[in-house]
Amino acid sequence: MAWSTRQLAEMAGTTVKSVRYYHQLGLLEEPSRLSNGYKQYEVRHLVRLLQITRLTELGVPLAQVQALGDAGDHPDAALRVLDAELEATIGRLQRIRGELALIMQHRSPAELPAGFSDVGRHLSEADRSLVMIWSRVYDESAMDDLRTILRDEPRTSDDDAFDALTPDADRATRRRLGASLAPAMGQLFETYPWLTDPGAQALHGAESATATVGAAVTELYNQAQLEVLYRAYLVSAGKDDDLEALEAALDAAEADGAAASVPSGSAPSATAAAGGVPAPAPEHDPRTRP
Repeated sequence: MAWSTRQLAEMAGTTVKSVRYYHQLGLLEEPSRLSNGYKQYEVRHLVRLLQITRLTELGVPLAQVQALGDAGDHPDAALRVLDAELEATIGRLQRIRGELALIMQHRSPAELPAGFSDVGRHLSEADRSLVMIWSRVYDESAMDDLRTILRDEPRTSDDDAFDALTPDADRATRRRLGASLAPAMGQLFETYPWLTDPGAQALHGAESATATVGAAVTELYNQAQLEVLYRAYLVSAGKDDDLEALEAALDAAEADGAAASVPSGSAPSATAAAGGVPAPAPEHDPRTRP
């Protein structure tokens, strides 16, 4: 008895394309051909194809099919490895299902890091982006603190005002909002001292973390928001001289018809101002201009 490729595939419950692919991988031996060029599959080919399809049904990767086939009647070791891999896959899928359930329950953005589904719904787009970046910059201990802060710190009208702050907000508004946010920011620094020097929590070193977070803050928040954050930091830290220097720089900029710029490294992150975690403390002169 001999079968064509199509007949063989039908008997094994697979496709002609799969049969040809198994030939390419060397998993299925090529059959002999008739004088007209048609392939003639025999019983041994059917048995081997049935073996391949059964193993793939069990989840065996094609790269391991050959090894299992060579293991004889008792491929215990190979099957134990496969079972462990499947167990890990099942665990991963169960964790994903749990995360999806929380995302749907809290109607939270799906892109937030694992564990933030119950705290991310009310974050601004900029804050969500910063949280995502933080998860690749700081270690799990830091992210645990961030989760705690976002969960336990109630959102206030000042947080809403910060999110709505436009680049052309007047100085009185910026001054008032910075002062309003200062107490909460100071409390964060007191409760989590490492926030003022987060190098120990950085996955790839303090310098890399500072540069990455600084770049993110600069792009995600406008100059008015950066100034508010810097003001809040100065007030919370009691840095009156630096606050006076900022006011003088703004006075000079207004006199020149220019806008003073607050460098990214000068401001704790917007997440702190909105009830989250600050980036490293100021490192640059706030009087720097564009």
